[in-house]
Amino acid sequence: MWDSGLGFLLVYDMPVKPMGQGKNGLCAATCADILDALEPDVVLIERVHAMKGQGVSSCFNFGMGYGILQGVVTAHRIPLHLITPQEWKKHHRVGKDKGQARALAARLIPAQADLFSRVRDDGRAEAALLALFGLCCVVPASRKS
Repeated sequence: MWDSGLGFLLVYDMPVKPMGQGKNGLCAATCADILDALEPDVVLIERVHAMKGQGVSSCFNFGMGYGILQGVVTAHRIPLHLITPQEWKKHHRVGKDKGQARALAARLIPAQADLFSRVRDDGRAEAALLALFGLCCVVPASRKS
């Protein structure tokens, strides 16, 4: 989340809880707690879909988390925008290379570049780029209407 009043990015890794058999799933209650604490004006979620090569169980769990997240946001009555990866990636001129997204996020938010320093921080970097896309391309448009 970008806090324009404070001028920096607030990063929360996706909260998960154990689901048994060594698997984790999205923790809806913690997501709700974060939204309660932050009271965002708008939420952007990447519009995703299953990909070839993913197992049936993986696809189910991925889709379940995606739906839970939308449900939590909707239950909070926060305006929700689903943004395709193609939209924000085209805007930032990044491709599928996760390292490229990490490097760009670090360059655009240098005071917090450490958030994107590890290879496994690619999700954070992509979320940050999605948030920056929302600031320039989605939020201004929604305020006009």
